[in-house]
Amino acid sequence: MDTKLSITKFILFLFLASYVRAQTKVFDVTKYGARPNADITKALTNAWKDACGSTPPSKVVVPKGTYMLNQLDLKGPCKAPISVQVDGKILAPKDPKLLNGVDQWVKFGYINFFTLSGGGTFDGQGEMAWKHNDRRKNKNCDRLSMNFGFAFLNNSIIKDITSKDSKNFHVNVLGCNNLTFINMNINAPATSLNTDGIHIGRSIEVKIYNSNIGTGDDCISLGDGSKQIRVINVTCGPGHGISVGSLGKYPNEETVEDLTVKNCTLKNTDNGVRIKTWPDTPIISSVSKMHFEDITMVNYPSKIKIIDVSFKNIRGTSATHQAIVLDCSSSVPCESVELNDIDLTFNGAATTAKFANTKPTIKGKVPKHVA
Repeated sequence: MDTKLSITKFILFLFLASYVRAQTKVFDVTKYGARPNADITKALTNAWKDACGSTPPSKVVVPKGTYMLNQLDLKGPCKAPISVQVDGKILAPKDPKLLNGVDQWVKFGYINFFTLSGGGTFDGQGEMAWKHNDRRKNKNCDRLSMNFGFAFLNNSIIKDITSKDSKNFHVNVLGCNNLTFINMNINAPATSLNTDGIHIGRSIEVKIYNSNIGTGDDCISLGDGSKQIRVINVTCGPGHGISVGSLGKYPNEETVEDLTVKNCTLKNTDNGVRIKTWPDTPIISSVSKMHFEDITMVNYPSKIKIIDVSFKNIRGTSATHQAIVLDCSSSVPCESVELNDIDLTFNGAATTAKFANTKPTIKGKVPKHVA
């Protein structure tokens, strides 16, 4: 989609959101029995039920304070635009078993014109899970819950929300259309296992703007079927970087296309920006229109496997002498790769680049190619 058209649609949506705000009916969870330092699962569920059935636009409010919350599954369709404003801090159960193996701790699904905002924090309290649930070592460990699941949302906004210490991925996006994240703060220690920041799958027109993401895994990851994705002005780190994939593991995977990552900074990440595919995949699929531009990288070792992408105006420092690795499959070489103005140094010295099974188009300054 044309960038100007996308921005125009977004501004129009914000205008409409501002227009309906003046007519919004408020549902405060304290009117449903919610109290600080107590479980608000029932109160929040009942407030949502009434708000979702409201003909005028509605808002569910969780005021300042600290609250406990068990697994929550809030679904539409609703009769009018609906928002949830969280001003307080909400805590998940520390013990993963208390969430009964559900995929996500807090789920919103099947809603049009939904907004989650307020500056509040959702704390997954994941430390116990990280210590005792390493699937790489123990295949029979408990299933861990993600902090958020956003499924089949249309024309919706998530803004000014903090996701802290999720037991698993922080945010899972599935089947959404025109979903925007603004000023998201996602944080977990670098040692936390499998805590991807935002994972997107089978969704169209997802935007992530002006956000800070630091985890123990990918800051942002794209699964199959992700299309028209924009990542603008995001700071990533610690973590594994910004990733497409892994792709090709399962049959019937959909294509991934039209990703722009721009004006982003990656600090102390294990990788930079990359595309990951499984070897010997039984399916034929494609990844196309990948664009990474105006990226600042600070102290990262780069091992990037890419196809059909452009890297432009990337600057900063590398943790290794070899700053660029384009390592493509010998059976399916990378094509249409462009490197344009890449200036990365290692301890103040020039870096090198290595290309395997690809012949990128080089423009401007790029590290010297070493065979």
